[in-house]
Amino acid sequence: MRFLPGVYAKKTSSMSGKYKPKYARMAQLKTAGDLATYLQTNGIDLAFDASLLPPAESPFNRPIQLKSGKTIGNSLCILPMEGWDGTPSGKPTEFTRNRWVKFAESGAKLLFGCEAVAVCHEGKANPNQLVMNRENVAEFVNLRQLVLDRHTEKFGRTDDLVIGLQLTHSGRFCKPRSHTKFEPRILYAHPYLNQKFGIAADYPTLTDEAIDIIIEQYIQAAVLAQQAGFDFVDIKHCHGYLGHEFLSAVNRAGNYGGSFTNRTRFLRAIVDGIQQAAPGLEMGIRLSAFDLLPFRKGVDEVGEPEKADRYPFAFGGQETGLAIDLDEPKAFLELAQSLGIQLICITGGSPYYNPHLMRPALFPPSDGYLPPEEPLLGVKRQIDVTCALKEAFPELVIIGSGYSYLQEWLPNVAQYVLRTNMADSVGFGRMVLSYPTMPADMTAGRPLSRNQICRTFSDCTTAPRNGLVSGCYPLDPLYKKLPEADQLKAIKETL
Repeated sequence: MRFLPGVYAKKTSSMSGKYKPKYARMAQLKTAGDLATYLQTNGIDLAFDASLLPPAESPFNRPIQLKSGKTIGNSLCILPMEGWDGTPSGKPTEFTRNRWVKFAESGAKLLFGCEAVAVCHEGKANPNQLVMNRENVAEFVNLRQLVLDRHTEKFGRTDDLVIGLQLTHSGRFCKPRSHTKFEPRILYAHPYLNQKFGIAADYPTLTDEAIDIIIEQYIQAAVLAQQAGFDFVDIKHCHGYLGHEFLSAVNRAGNYGGSFTNRTRFLRAIVDGIQQAAPGLEMGIRLSAFDLLPFRKGVDEVGEPEKADRYPFAFGGQETGLAIDLDEPKAFLELAQSLGIQLICITGGSPYYNPHLMRPALFPPSDGYLPPEEPLLGVKRQIDVTCALKEAFPELVIIGSGYSYLQEWLPNVAQYVLRTNMADSVGFGRMVLSYPTMPADMTAGRPLSRNQICRTFSDCTTAPRNGLVSGCYPLDPLYKKLPEADQLKAIKETL
């Protein structure tokens, strides 16, 4: 699998200061024939079903049986998203509860983590991220009950609803006290990321003893999550955060770096601790199963990779930094399976340094770059990696992500993926912020509500990158009416 560069139209005065994308917008592809022709013309081998099956035959309604005895009622999933709207003490607000209601009413029967929840205040990715600790555990009891109540009102039952909580530490991307100032906890001096984010080459790295303390914080957070009633915890290993950085710590000395065994010691210690302290609590992992070189704005603000003769820091990547190698991700899933973990959610890269890998979009966030490839290639890359891992580990429950860019055609691609066993479940991320009931419409065989479909304008990322509440400002009435909507508009006009 090779990275395929793309081309973006240059900015000209005739564009009134706006970029005109070379690539077609998905909304312009009105028929299955239009989509097929566009894919063929652009050399994108992305399979899809031209028509959708009725509910009784649809793979969307296929239940998933877990080894624990739990049943997931269908094959659609809500992915965990990082909230930027909690209190400084890590408690939820009405904005948080509003988002969790969307999850509850979505119709998906697997909530994979619901939210990225920090295991300590120092590990927050923003000052308003939720934190799981003894002071806040009652809030999570209430959040989970809110989900159960609203799901019951909508669908009549919750015995087939599986709810997880994603536990995270943000590592080099910690910003616990400021929306703009990083307070990094790093595992090694990364030659590109240190420079990109203003971290000195001799900035202190976490000691093995400090890592041991963080492991205990994960274990204690998992114990509290079990007390709050969650079915499982997601031990986050994706998107450049701490768990993911362990996997690329090839140059780190000590117990937590160098060999694959050492780089996965963090996971093994957390799992062992949870199994002892919270027996019966299931675990899952959201994994960046591939990575590439960091990207930056290049000519005409199109993303381009950093230049490197050798790049050993891409877990799931070749040393060129521009191609995928799944040998270590497969070894990681083999380890996870041996530890009794069944739920694996696949993603890739990091939104901080190569966002086009996991969030294909025509319109980048304020700290991003214009797409260096046709975004559908990004969708296909994630589907292909997920499929390869599912084929290698048929007993694992593999959840795919990166589907939002498909927009109207998400159901058609998702149906093909599920029907041909390329994944067990299809995940919804930013799409559910604008169109929370899209999974319910898909399982019921209803036509999509086109005016709710996410068009990947990236406002849900640009807003928090600039210290504003995250949400769907273009389509969600709640966010449209906020004063922050005008602030966001002004920010975008200056870009």
